[in-house]
Amino acid sequence: MTSHLIRSRITSADPAHQAFVLLRTVFTVAPIAFGLDKFANLLADWPKYLAPWIDNLVPGSAQQAMYAVGVVEVLAGVVVAVAPRLGGWIVAAWLAGIIVDLLTGPGFYDVALRDFGLLVSAVALARLAVRYAPTPWIGSHR
Repeated sequence: MTSHLIRSRITSADPAHQAFVLLRTVFTVAPIAFGLDKFANLLADWPKYLAPWIDNLVPGSAQQAMYAVGVVEVLAGVVVAVAPRLGGWIVAAWLAGIIVDLLTGPGFYDVALRDFGLLVSAVALARLAVRYAPTPWIGSHR
């Protein structure tokens, strides 16, 4: 079955398509919003979430590291918006890195658990995108 035929059967009442749209929206908006906040620190004091060993590993201050994190997060959100099949995997990988940071840092285990749930949701987005947003350069077959 071609992707054109699959697309023609998709309706707004399709629960899986609704889930795809919700996940795509959240994983576009949230990384961009949180990425931009790395420059303002309005939502959180982001440098405190950086594990000391990572702070010692990267050049500059923890705040400067958060600027780099912010840029990556904004870019990840943009990739989800334009290519959710790829973007979902990028966000999942990024969340895996955040989880490692949180588990090896100053005791943000509850946040790491929440981020694991987000990681699983990002994988669900990538898998749903195979059907609802096939990327021609990756291939639309299953």
